[in-house]
Amino acid sequence: MSVKESALSPAEKEAVNVLVYSDNRETRADVMNAVGNRLGKDLPSINWVESATWQGAEMKIQEGDFSLLILDAETPKLGGIGLGKKVRDEIDPDMDYVVLIARPQDEWLARVSKPNAIIQYPINPRELSEVVTKILREKVSR
Repeated sequence: MSVKESALSPAEKEAVNVLVYSDNRETRADVMNAVGNRLGKDLPSINWVESATWQGAEMKIQEGDFSLLILDAETPKLGGIGLGKKVRDEIDPDMDYVVLIARPQDEWLARVSKPNAIIQYPINPRELSEVVTKILREKVSR
């Protein structure tokens, strides 16, 4: 181990996987640009994994080790609310996830799926970064 590697904190040595699910490429890019690849010196870097379909997202979640999911409720067929509930019910009851909603009246439905946070469009980069930072900081300290 080099001197440089030994000087790194555990958070700096490891990265976390975060999945962003949306059929809209611009939405996925907006999420990743809003959060970035690093949220702080005490947090690991982020490896972004994208999925445009719920089947692809579900397969990646089953195969991968994700610290957080960011799910677009506006995705057709199975939106982020339904996918989040499916993940919690069938794959991992402790999976952390954030739901993105377009209409304020959808918040009640999003709450039923019990996400860690609900963010309304248009995406506010500061709000999304704060939510992701809080969730990842809690996960790293566990």
